[in-house]
Amino acid sequence: MELITSAFDLADRLATKADPKLIAGDERHFAAIAESLEQSITELSHRLAIERRAHGGSGQEAMDRDLEIHRLTARLRTLGRYGLDLCLGHIVSAESSAPIYIGRLGLTDRAGNRLLLDWRSPAAEPFFGATHANPMGVVSRRRYRWNHGRISDYWDEVFAYAGLDGRAALDDQSAFIASLGSSRSPQMRDVLGTIQADQDAIIRAGSRGTLVVDGGPGTGKTVVALHRAAYLLYSDSRIARGGGGVLFVGPHQAYLAYVNDVLPSLGEESVQICTLRDFMAEGAAAPVESDSGVAAVKASGDLMDAVEAAVRFYEQPPSQGLTVETPWADVWLSTAEWAEAFDAAPEGTPHNEARDQVWDALLDIVTDQVDDESVPPHLLRRSLVQNDTLTRTFTRAWPLLDPLGIVADLWSVPAYLQRCAPWLTSAEIQTLQRADSRAWTVSDLPFLDAARLRVGDPESARRNRQRETQAASEREQMTRVVDDLIASDDSELLVMSTLRGQDAQNSLVDETALPSSDPDLLAGPFAHIIVDEAQELTDAEWRMLLMRCPSRSFTIVGDRAQARHGFSESWQERLERVGFSRISQTTLSINYRTPEEVMAEAEPVIRAVLPNVNVPRSIRSSGVPVEHGLVSELGSILDAWLDTHAEGIACVVRAGGTEADTFQATSRIRSLTPELSKGLEFDLVVLVDPDSFGTGIEGAVDRYVAMTRATQRLVILSTPDVVQTP
Repeated sequence: MELITSAFDLADRLATKADPKLIAGDERHFAAIAESLEQSITELSHRLAIERRAHGGSGQEAMDRDLEIHRLTARLRTLGRYGLDLCLGHIVSAESSAPIYIGRLGLTDRAGNRLLLDWRSPAAEPFFGATHANPMGVVSRRRYRWNHGRISDYWDEVFAYAGLDGRAALDDQSAFIASLGSSRSPQMRDVLGTIQADQDAIIRAGSRGTLVVDGGPGTGKTVVALHRAAYLLYSDSRIARGGGGVLFVGPHQAYLAYVNDVLPSLGEESVQICTLRDFMAEGAAAPVESDSGVAAVKASGDLMDAVEAAVRFYEQPPSQGLTVETPWADVWLSTAEWAEAFDAAPEGTPHNEARDQVWDALLDIVTDQVDDESVPPHLLRRSLVQNDTLTRTFTRAWPLLDPLGIVADLWSVPAYLQRCAPWLTSAEIQTLQRADSRAWTVSDLPFLDAARLRVGDPESARRNRQRETQAASEREQMTRVVDDLIASDDSELLVMSTLRGQDAQNSLVDETALPSSDPDLLAGPFAHIIVDEAQELTDAEWRMLLMRCPSRSFTIVGDRAQARHGFSESWQERLERVGFSRISQTTLSINYRTPEEVMAEAEPVIRAVLPNVNVPRSIRSSGVPVEHGLVSELGSILDAWLDTHAEGIACVVRAGGTEADTFQATSRIRSLTPELSKGLEFDLVVLVDPDSFGTGIEGAVDRYVAMTRATQRLVILSTPDVVQTP
């Protein structure tokens, strides 16, 4: 990588910052970084080519090779994404006058000199965490703003008198405030270089137990959640190398598209990112439950237990013994022996997968009772498999199940639901019944998910049998080949005889060529789960997540004031009720995103229904007052904004089904409902008839959420009979 004449591209108005006395040291360091980057890319490309040409091997060897190829590819992709802008800034400590440069990744030169310190390393923490109240040994800090691979501005902060020398800008908030004022884009902008001390402390918190991050609009909850995922994968061996990895759960697809690029920009591509709908194929088309009464009953975590009871109903051994006739002897299967076979599958084995294990145990019990040693075991087992009475009895007692059918039966057979959930009232049971039992809604997804995990894939047993049969066939063929090789071996040492060993024969069978199914990447278990906008989850939905993280290691990010259906409990009460333990909580109370003009208008909206809610304090002003007007002005407002703003994103927020389609949506103008705007941010937000968003807590929350999406300007439009006075 050839360094351009200068790494700095400062505007004329920043001429004082271009003084060589201020940036010469940076220039020399960036030249060294450029040289090291070029060398690293060349070496990584060479190593990747070697790995790809190497023999794949089998088993652990093949897995290790694939992991190394993935690691090298990810590293190359990150280096290719960035250049010198891998560097976020530098700090000067009281212990040394030499600046310590902080980067997205660690980087050394060939001599082993550290050029960039990975932002996640403990030594880099002062770059983010130092404040005037607690400088953490830092004398000064410099942050860069990059634009097309060159520095368009930089800011200095001084924490001690010794740091004044060679500093150009002494405003300790200038870098951060400048980043907040920049235009939005379709995807979340890079904010790593401006993470604040309160956010960084949460990012670096330990992963044991459950950490709740409560914060209002604009406090950086999403920033914290995403960067925490990258930090834990770097710093926590239990998560990074212990298996499972990290699952990140967001509220909706528009949110996922918005944050999609953040983790790859941090060098992490292994995090699974999804919404709760993605756990089930049925989630994509499932509508929200229209009956609030049904939704309320299905929100209960206790009702999830009905799925377990529903499956157990089909795992009961026969209540009577059975005489099994064979060509050699009649065998009596007692109820105790039936029960013994039904207990053969290990705890936690999905129903359909356990079925083969139970069947094998049953056959073993019968064959053990035939004392005639002259009977070939394989012929005896074959006769049992063909015994209609035995197979029919077993199939009735332990049938193959369809997960969707289990849930459908709960919603269509009242007696079945009463048996599986005896605590439900008759009215609740009747409420849950419906004519089309498979007309799935979002409220059904936790039950479908629980049934799928508990029952397993109906085809899994068939695939396992196919795999075992093919493996046995390959081993038999390999045995014949080995026998032929040994018979033809005329060497003194008879080296071919070493192939007789079982380990040697097993190693000759290519396991990777055997049939297999694609893994469900969202099934878990995960080492850590991060949930954003968590205030909306029902108890049943929390149960979906807990099933995927046995360690109960969670980061839960949300705002109780933004819960559309209310959140009267504390986080502690809500989470303990559904099964969490070791819960700690921290609060973000500074609104970095939303201008104080917007918050002044939004705060009364939420306090009208939630007087004691925690509304964060804005730290900046846009100088633009909130505007009010008529819906008929929507088109002209958007046209004028586009004419005067070459960059940025606007969003029209309105209730579903309202009319105001007087503009053409483009890549720079979005149209969303209040619920789907959650978690996003826009330069201009236009609310259309906010009174139509609804009444009570739900309506107030929707208005509050929509208003606080604005980073620059908020316009509220009403129909003529409800015009609001500025």
